[in-house]
Amino acid sequence: MDNSTAVDHRRSRPRVGHIQFLNCLPLYWGLARTGALLDFELSKDTPERLSEQLVRGDLDIAPVTLVEFLRNADDLVAFPDLAVGCDGPVMSCVIVSQVPLEQLDRARVALGSTSRTSVRLAQLLLAEQYGVQPDYYTCPPDLGLMMQEAEAAVLIGDAALRAALHDAPRLGLQVHDLGQMWKDWTGLPFVFAVWAARKDYLAREPDVVKKVHEAFLTSRDLSLEEVGKVAEQAARWEVFDAELLERYFTTLDFRFGAEQLAGVREFARRTGPTTGFPADVTVELLG
Repeated sequence: MDNSTAVDHRRSRPRVGHIQFLNCLPLYWGLARTGALLDFELSKDTPERLSEQLVRGDLDIAPVTLVEFLRNADDLVAFPDLAVGCDGPVMSCVIVSQVPLEQLDRARVALGSTSRTSVRLAQLLLAEQYGVQPDYYTCPPDLGLMMQEAEAAVLIGDAALRAALHDAPRLGLQVHDLGQMWKDWTGLPFVFAVWAARKDYLAREPDVVKKVHEAFLTSRDLSLEEVGKVAEQAARWEVFDAELLERYFTTLDFRFGAEQLAGVREFARRTGPTTGFPADVTVELLG
């Protein structure tokens, strides 16, 4: 959409973001089933790029990584009861290592993504739980190449699933699940991304925002009710079989309630001052 031209906002579809990883497939699948997709101008991209587009104002509503949401909390309103997170293992955010984690002090650790939330969580856990300060660098998420250069790698999304389930066992590497590590440490769920609307768009289009929120909740519930069918359809095009995908979709936690909010606050308290937001940052939820 050309932002330089006058736009009749009553007639334009909301510009909505969608994460192109498998973890958000259940949300997308239900939108297609209910027909709600026709009501959105949908942009698919990585979590980082969608976050940037939302913050810039190129999207009205989108999933946003937790770190970027907390950094821009003054301009955004989070959707209640909708997130991508976990309460224990997440399966798709992992540290793959050639050595025990306590041996990673000053070792090279490859970050196979610019996902600031997963990276920040990995850095926090390694520093606080294992007392190590590795030498981090960013590179493409190719586990074989990473292990030639580094002692360990942080991977997210589909690349993490592939590494954890296929490549790491074959290469004799240890896999550590970041969601499980956080749960063991704090006893709390972890939220990797929330859905948010820009406050300026909400002020202009409160009814549209409410409808988009409801459409995603309906989609999520429908997909989880028919999760076997979602997994079966996805397995046709993925390197993972339907049984594994069903386990993955039901391992993920798509809720955003009081416990998830407590997890967000704990993460903010521990990382805020070093990551660009106040330790007691206010998370505003859609009323």
